[in-house]
Amino acid sequence: MAETNPPASGHSVRSGRKKGRGKPRPPKSNAGSPFPPKSAGKTRPPAPLGGDVQETMAAPPCAAEITATPAPTLERPPTWQKPLPHHRQAYAAIDLGTNNCRLLIARPSGEHFVVIDAFSRVVRLGEGLAQTGRLSDAAMDRALAALHVCADKLRKRNVHLARSVATEACRRASNGADFIQRVRDETGIRLNIITAQEEARLAVLGCHILLEQGDGPAMIFDIGGGSTEMVLVETGETVPRIVDWQSAPWGVVSLTESVGPIEDSPEARAHAYAEMRRRVDEGFADFAQRVAPVRDEARDMGLIRLLGTSGTVTTLASLHLELPQYDRRAVDGLVVPSDSMRDISRRLSQMSPAERIALPCIGRERSDLVVAGCAILESILAIWPAERLGIADRGIREGILRSLMAGGADPARAPHQRNHAA
Repeated sequence: MAETNPPASGHSVRSGRKKGRGKPRPPKSNAGSPFPPKSAGKTRPPAPLGGDVQETMAAPPCAAEITATPAPTLERPPTWQKPLPHHRQAYAAIDLGTNNCRLLIARPSGEHFVVIDAFSRVVRLGEGLAQTGRLSDAAMDRALAALHVCADKLRKRNVHLARSVATEACRRASNGADFIQRVRDETGIRLNIITAQEEARLAVLGCHILLEQGDGPAMIFDIGGGSTEMVLVETGETVPRIVDWQSAPWGVVSLTESVGPIEDSPEARAHAYAEMRRRVDEGFADFAQRVAPVRDEARDMGLIRLLGTSGTVTTLASLHLELPQYDRRAVDGLVVPSDSMRDISRRLSQMSPAERIALPCIGRERSDLVVAGCAILESILAIWPAERLGIADRGIREGILRSLMAGGADPARAPHQRNHAA
């Protein structure tokens, strides 16, 4: 999905939201902006979120809360290497998606963790996959170049325990397993192709702390490059309990490529956007029917909550705030009116490619994919019509880190892969 800026190292802050601590941003001038700001519903994070993220760690998920997946084989560090104290050990998570390759390296800090290094690059691994069913040579080369950078960082940071995952592009590609083996041979990184269910679980684990406080059900969604996951949860004292979930094979890359080139005319853009909406609605039709009774009851009681993690929601939140450039500190933990996100989505869908490229926080790299993200978001808002949308610039990587650190002090408790670059 659209790229977000990785955090710089050297700072740490809490990620949990405290009731009543946030202050509304003062009104800004919107001269020359196609997205006038809304006067109500704009909520800032409770504390300044610096480049590094010190997150409140959830307790290890239990079978009653989240369905576990089989544990990958553990690799032990060399016998000559003296183990570091738990709080000094570095942990790492790599998420190779259909559009991005992301790395996060962190150390435990009490009940939190402090990011000490990060890396993120658009690789478009799934480019052309919808047409050929295979990962292209060019796409694999781009991903490998990014993974070589990740491998260097793992070595330099002396990572104690890591988990590296690949998602929809590698799940769908006929040569996905061959690519995974090539990555291991050339970089030493052992990628696990995870299921859509595990992808949804990790996303929830990574960002659920940003859900607005309240009772009743909540929906968490992750718009990826090759798929989108919606997860209905009930919040508890630790990690939420997953009630129902669905993965649709439509992400910003797969949906854009399935519709194909769009003529530069208002009529063609409107037709393409309607077709995108139709495909996403169809992909989530069964899920929408299953959650309808819960949704209607929650809406009647005023308890409906929604949280999104993806480049789509962070990009649209940046436009809502009229940021001159992307700023994670302003976006991660933000709560915005859903109507504002719908309005921005429809405006973007009507713009020409040149108009989208000219917008801050979009640019050329994101301009061709953001419309598909808008279509997916509007479909989600139709299924789960919360009045406010929480924004998370965190997800799978943070979920992996929480899992690793929860069991990392005792290797026997860590159901994850020791994954050192050779």
